[in-house]
Amino acid sequence: MDAMTKMWVSFIGIGLMALAAFLITFARVKTKGAVKLVLSIIAFILLVFGFIYGFFSIL
Repeated sequence: MDAMTKMWVSFIGIGLMALAAFLITFARVKTKGAVKLVLSIIAFILLVFGFIYGFFSIL
């Protein structure tokens, strides 16, 4: 993978992690019940994908 592609992959990973952090904060502060659970699961999935993109940008 060339340097520019690695840069974009790392930006995607950073963006997904930032979105996950915002989503989990929103879920904990503003929602309750099943909506909170669903948003937390989505945030966790985004965090995992952000980690995977970040890991591939290192390789």
